[in-house]
Amino acid sequence: MATVIAAGTITPRAPRKKLDRRSTPDRSQRIRHAVQWLFVALNLWIGAQFFLWVRFFERGATGFYVPRPAGVEGWLPIAGLMNAKYLFLTGRVPAIHPAAMYLFLGFLLMSLLLKKAFCGWLCPVGTLAESLWRAGRRVFGRNLRLYRWLDVPLRGLKYLLLGFFLWIIGGMSAEMLEGFMATPYGLVADVKMLNFFRDIGLTAAIVVGLLALLSMLVQNFWCRYLCPYGALLGLASLFSPVKIRRDAEACIDCGKCARACPAGLPVDRLVQIRSAECSACMACVAACPAENALQFALPPRKTAALRQRWYRRALGPVAVTAVLAYIFLGAVLLAHATNHWQTNIPQAIYARLVPHIDQVTHPGI
Repeated sequence: MATVIAAGTITPRAPRKKLDRRSTPDRSQRIRHAVQWLFVALNLWIGAQFFLWVRFFERGATGFYVPRPAGVEGWLPIAGLMNAKYLFLTGRVPAIHPAAMYLFLGFLLMSLLLKKAFCGWLCPVGTLAESLWRAGRRVFGRNLRLYRWLDVPLRGLKYLLLGFFLWIIGGMSAEMLEGFMATPYGLVADVKMLNFFRDIGLTAAIVVGLLALLSMLVQNFWCRYLCPYGALLGLASLFSPVKIRRDAEACIDCGKCARACPAGLPVDRLVQIRSAECSACMACVAACPAENALQFALPPRKTAALRQRWYRRALGPVAVTAVLAYIFLGAVLLAHATNHWQTNIPQAIYARLVPHIDQVTHPGI
């Protein structure tokens, strides 16, 4: 095919950019969703074990006994942050809630290597939030995108919350951190967390219901505007060498990637996504119809063998899953190997505190 120019010359028509007709992008989301729900199942299993463990002590330490699952401490990010600081100050692994620290550091390492992949691939709250906005899209026909003048200040709320926790913990010495963990509240912080949902009050129920409704209307409302844990992992993700990268030459400028991004990032206008809001969900990659135009990849490099042509070292969904599993299992196995996984508190202390958990209050109150 050729095009005839007015002057009578014939020039070749510019070649059409190659489109990828394979199902590989959709496969990335199927794998990610499978990983998400497997991690939800793991947390439900841990939660069921923990509930049975609590019920054993609530019944006066009688009946069927289930060992306390240390993995429940993954739901104590503040304890994980406090213990990480204690380790930094003293070089010693804390005796109380050490699993919280190992899991916290593991999730932080994931962000340093793979953007905020913990949020997009593992976090049960993130999985619930994603399910809610998808349900909202089915119910209401669409999700809302807030105006930028409102969206940007609201995004700052999670950094304010993070700053508050960092300010409080930053002012604590090693002795204060150790002393707090040794208080009755510190010992049974996980039980207090469970009972918050078991005995939720009217005000808390209304707040949770409102957050659920807002999450149906706005994509990832909690994660985007209010989660301080996500804010910390997002800041760590700025140092990640792996990013969403766009090849401008291969891009067909369809804009599908930007419309698919749950964080509302302008993927179609950037060469690489540096934003702390990127959760490495690869939804933009899945939506891209142009072959290799968009990839979750390491920085490109030049090689003489390829005549100085740039090429990208992309990570597919299987590779991302493997790295996440390696870090997660590595953190757990390291804690087990060093005998720092379980909180070794005598059962007599739990037998005294758990049945009277309502009388255990925060030491700062």
